[in-house]
Amino acid sequence: MPISNLFKNCSYYWGFAAFISYFINHPLYTVPTFGDKQIFGGLAGFIIGELGNFSVHVAFRNMRPAGTRTRKIPVPDSNPLTQLFNLVSCPNYTYEVIAWISFSVMTQCLPAALFTTCGFYQMAVWALGKHRNYKKEFKDYPRSRRGIVPFLL
Repeated sequence: MPISNLFKNCSYYWGFAAFISYFINHPLYTVPTFGDKQIFGGLAGFIIGELGNFSVHVAFRNMRPAGTRTRKIPVPDSNPLTQLFNLVSCPNYTYEVIAWISFSVMTQCLPAALFTTCGFYQMAVWALGKHRNYKKEFKDYPRSRRGIVPFLL
């Protein structure tokens, strides 16, 4: 990663972390509208999103034989959370967005929703680029797959 990206990424993440934490820890912060149901529902969604993201990264790691540069069409493995490979090219980004949407629901905080929106935009750009590259590289790439949002984008 170029050093310029390091500063850009750190500014983005630390800036949003400070922005979100200011509002969540402010004395006037109010509990989400639907109380504990909203908080624990959002937390469950966040955990599922992060577990899915982790599962996809493990599947990516296991696709390439050790010590080779062989590239394959990403496919699900025995972990049910990797089934999203059947619908999108970059399920890790999909799960990441699910996690941050869930966090936004859990906190009911506008800065969290802004962070999620900015993150989704950037990940969508990356996912669409990877999706385009997969279609060019693999002639038998599944036509039904999308970049990041199943059936849509």
